[in-house]
Amino acid sequence: VQLQASGGGLVQVGGSLRLSCAASGNNIRGYSMAWFRQAPGKEREFVAFSKGNGGSTDYLDSVKGRFTISRDNTRNTVTLQMNTLKPEDTAVYSCAASRTIIWSSRFRDDQYAYWGQGTQVTVSS
Repeated sequence: VQLQASGGGLVQVGGSLRLSCAASGNNIRGYSMAWFRQAPGKEREFVAFSKGNGGSTDYLDSVKGRFTISRDNTRNTVTLQMNTLKPEDTAVYSCAASRTIIWSSRFRDDQYAYWGQGTQVTVSS
């Protein structure tokens, strides 16, 4: 599966952005999908997860209640709705996919075989 992320931009503190990850090549229904982010000088970190085949979702603690991951298997798209953005949310956001990942490994970026290019999110104060 090929992934392409979009929707990043510059937003003020408290604002919202909606990131999209468009998949091609295969339908994402059986794939677990995730969003990761990487800020300058920091390691890539897990942000949100959606298990394949109608499974559960999970989030980084600091984004719970503000971010929502959703998927449209018909349109082959995963979105990350980000509300109440903070300066610490500034990063390059990437989407990832895996057919084989297990729940306990959802935080590990090395468990995802497919990656989209990143999209920059900048939150200004």
